[in-house]
Order: sequence, then structure tokens, then C-alpha cells
Amino acid sequence: MHLDLHVSRFDWAGSPGGIGPGITGLARRAEALGVRTMSFMDHYFQMDWMAPAEDPMLEGYTALGFVAGRTERLRLRLLVTGVTYRPPGLLAKVVTTLDVVSGGRAELGIGAAWYEREHDGLGVPFPPTAERFERLEEALQICVQMWSDDDGPFDGKHYQLAATLCRPQPVSSPRPRILIGGGGERKTLRLVAQYADACNLFGDPAEVTHKLEVLRGHCEAVGRDPSEIEVTAMFRDFPPDSTPADLVRSAEAFAAAGVSTLVTGAVGPDPAGWLESTFAPILEDLVAIEPTAW
Repeated sequence: MHLDLHVSRFDWAGSPGGIGPGITGLARRAEALGVRTMSFMDHYFQMDWMAPAEDPMLEGYTALGFVAGRTERLRLRLLVTGVTYRPPGLLAKVVTTLDVVSGGRAELGIGAAWYEREHDGLGVPFPPTAERFERLEEALQICVQMWSDDDGPFDGKHYQLAATLCRPQPVSSPRPRILIGGGGERKTLRLVAQYADACNLFGDPAEVTHKLEVLRGHCEAVGRDPSEIEVTAMFRDFPPDSTPADLVRSAEAFAAAGVSTLVTGAVGPDPAGWLESTFAPILEDLVAIEPTAW
């Protein structure tokens, strides 16, 4: 299995002047530990169910570019980009830029967006759910086209591009990997089957197993081999008194469901220390776990 790190808070870094050094230290220690991918949220306000909206929050792609310049191997993505925040042509260019300057370490994590409060607060249009999913599919089509040899126009229901020119092209070959976040069974998982290289799921192993059964059905409907899709799952809501053996058993249960990558969180006032103390003792065991084909 792989281990990825998701950073959703920055209050642990102290003052605004401490955030840059704090992220640098966390990213470098995560890379040294063997974490494969580091991700940030794509939010402008902190999520008010997690912490006060006034808590510090960074623009995601700027933060990823900062991390790219301070690491060598960490893969970089947002978990996940809200489709409403950037016109898709500009989004493809942003991800391409990150991929080029990082030497091919960028991924596109994307979803339909949801946090209406920050849309209203910053004047970003927040269409109804059905329209956001239509826009998500067109955004995926635009990104794929911009990362191809086709520089021609795109004429969709919501987006019209006169030229999908993207130079330089990404370093990643044949293009940056696409991860679609969410487990919606009718729309989200269909888009995963049709467009994505990876999915990100929430829930325990039983719930993940059910979601993958649904995803398998969508793959059959579009003629996609399910084994082409990497399954990532959140792995951060375990009891604080969990032993290393408990964590390994939990990871094995996710692997049996078909999960190949666990995404943990950055926890507490010393997230790098927490990451090292929690996962350094078991990382070799995690790497040795073979996920079950789903």
C-alpha cells in the first residue's frame, strides 16, 4: 500500500509568518518518511464544521507550487479542486504549470464543489448541484483535450473555448493523473469510470466495498477495466489510543476491500511529529500489504 498525507489546517503553524516554514518542515519530513503524495484542500475559508471559518486557509495551487520547490519526490495535488473556482482552461494551465516546474509530480484532483458559504463570501457563482456536475464533466473533457495534440475549440453547454492551446505540455506522460473525489453512486462514480485514474472514498472498509461494487458496474457500462483505477481512501479517524498493530489490521481491512492508497491527515500542534510517531513504526508493514483486486 501507499501512504499519502492530506493537510487541511494551518493553525498549528502559528502566525502567518510561521506557515511557510511549517509547511516546509512538514513536507520534507513526510517525504523522508516515505509519504508518496501531499495534498491540500481547495478552499478559501476554513470549513466551519471543522474549525472557525476565520482560521488560516491557503490557496491550494500556490501552496503546492511552494511545496514543489522544497521537495524532490512528493507528488502534489488538491483533494480536491472545486470545479466552480476556476474556468477549466485556466485550471488545466495551472496544473500543467505545477507539473512542469515540479518535474512531473502534479495530479489533478477534482470534484463538483460544495461549500456555498465561501462562494457567497467571495462572489463565486454557485450553480445548482445538477449543473455543477455537468460543469465537472465538461471540465474533465477540456483538461484531457488540453493535454493532448488537439489544440482546437471546445464547444460545450457551459464552456466554450476557441483554442485549447497548452504550451508547454505537461511533463507527466501521457498527462497528469486525474483523481475524482467523492462517492456519489449515480454521478460521481460514473465520472470516475469514464475519466479518472483514481478515486477517493470515505467510510469504513464495508462502505468502500459497496462503493467499489457500484464503480465496477459503471466500468462495465463504459467498457473500462476497473484495475486501471487506483482506489484511495481516507485513513485518519482511528481512535487516538490505537496501537501499531491496530493500524496495520485496519489497513489490511481496507486492502482487502481493494484500497491501494491510504490518505491520512496532519493532526495536532505538531503534525510532522504525529506523522512520524504514528506511521514510522508500521510503514514497512503498510508497504508490504498487497491490495485485493476489486
